[in-house]
Amino acid sequence: MKSRAHIKGHPLHPILVSFPITFFTAAFALDLAAFCTGGAGYERAAHYLGIAGIISAVIAALPGIIDYICIVPPGSSASKRAAWHGLLNITVVIIFITVLFLREHNMHLVVLGFEACGVLLLGVTGWMGGTLMVRNQIGIDHRYAHAGKWSEERISASAGAVELKGLDRLLVDQMKLFHINGRRIVVGRTESGFRAFDDRCTHRGGSLADGVMICGTVQCPWHGSQFDTANGLVKAGPAKENIRTYKLEERDRRIFLLLEQ
Repeated sequence: MKSRAHIKGHPLHPILVSFPITFFTAAFALDLAAFCTGGAGYERAAHYLGIAGIISAVIAALPGIIDYICIVPPGSSASKRAAWHGLLNITVVIIFITVLFLREHNMHLVVLGFEACGVLLLGVTGWMGGTLMVRNQIGIDHRYAHAGKWSEERISASAGAVELKGLDRLLVDQMKLFHINGRRIVVGRTESGFRAFDDRCTHRGGSLADGVMICGTVQCPWHGSQFDTANGLVKAGPAKENIRTYKLEERDRRIFLLLEQ
């Protein structure tokens, strides 16, 4: 799903994380060189690189938090992975803040131990971040030909009939995501009319609105599960459970979504 914190479609978080990764890794390397050679200049440079890493890590975290809140599908495998990704990165920052205090007491071996742990954790969090982008497609604008621009709307309404606007802009096989009272519901246009269904693949919780719809079948972008948008039945795995569908009603050329009481 396209990042909310981006510059012309390029997500900011993966761009900014390269700075703390570089600074923290270089700080560890210079401290190791200082320990081996006794060079005070290496240790001084490592100290400033550690500070730069902490500052840049906080800056890089801001767009990451925005994307976690706004675009990661809740209750999905990506949501759990992103939460661990964030918590481990916070741990890395705490480790290097601790290193700043340890330097004042000339605890060189302890500093190296902490930094080594921090760099190892950076490798783990980097792997998790790469998985979020490559496998879960978080922050990626991968819209296929004629899919239309990503369309999303939030509606606060009571149970019953909810009017859905902007559907006239959808062409056949295009979808729009609605947030209605905490529910994520996709409305797509097929050759036979509009279809409404939950925006959650029953396999790992991927966003179906971010996938592909053709001939009334929607495909999850994560692992390729396919569902019939008319009745929610699984047409292809790995998903085994059907998705929930909703009834739509047309009144005076206006489309209403029927929610259960």
